[in-house]
Amino acid sequence: MKSIPIPLKLINLQDDGFHLLVEIVVFKETHFAVLDTGASRSVFDKAIIEKHLSETLHVSEEINAATLFTTTTTIQATIPEVKIGTLKIKNYETVAFDLQSVSATYQQFGHPPVAAIIGGDILMQHNAVIHYSKLLMRLYR
Repeated sequence: MKSIPIPLKLINLQDDGFHLLVEIVVFKETHFAVLDTGASRSVFDKAIIEKHLSETLHVSEEINAATLFTTTTTIQATIPEVKIGTLKIKNYETVAFDLQSVSATYQQFGHPPVAAIIGGDILMQHNAVIHYSKLLMRLYR
């Protein structure tokens, strides 16, 4: 198994906690995503998905998603490629919901906006190892 080193960005939330951000590329655009080991699956911001995949979306009345910030109806879509470092995930089946309140909260504290939350589905599938002291994550193919 080949190891893929991925740098992480640690952000301080008013000395009350920390989040890790990871750079991702979707639709050939670079964004930050929150690395969330407690999230069962990864989700993407609805605005980005709608911008690029408006014709192929499926609105789900049955799936509701909750974050620390909001609960909302989700949409389902397939992202042609998600890149995390040199790892390429093709045809990623995702759910998306409005992450604008999350981004606004981050920006309020001087941090970059986020376009996604990388959760347990990707982390588990690629045997993620997170090194907090090195601010590095290793994924495996």
